[in-house]
Amino acid sequence: MFSKTCEYAIRALIYIAQQSKDGGRVGIREISSGIGSSEYFIAKILQDLSRKGFVQSAKGPNGGFYMNAANLSQSVADIVREIDGDKLFSGCGFGLHECSEDHPCPIHDRFVHVRHHIKEMLESSKIQMFVENLDLKLTFLKE
Repeated sequence: MFSKTCEYAIRALIYIAQQSKDGGRVGIREISSGIGSSEYFIAKILQDLSRKGFVQSAKGPNGGFYMNAANLSQSVADIVREIDGDKLFSGCGFGLHECSEDHPCPIHDRFVHVRHHIKEMLESSKIQMFVENLDLKLTFLKE
């Protein structure tokens, strides 16, 4: 459903939120290990997300990534839109360019509802929401 870049971005931001909740900072190596990503790939993703304000970073010996209150209140939908664009929320289920109410694909009427539910779920899913379940070991980020 999401691109690999988007999957890793979401997982990384949730991991950073969990690991930095007590004021700490998390390095690339730890993030990479914690979510099962290559260091190079996750470093590129986080550099971009940091520049765009989705996560905070600090350089130096005590540096690393961390989340502020604004970052924690961002929705998963915000991240998806930034990385994968709006296609998940508005695109055709078959990937057709001309699909619309006036010119529907075979699954258009049903897929409109699926897109709506996905959008609603991702809009209401804030980064902060996932931290508690991770702490309680009710969910996981790495296979």
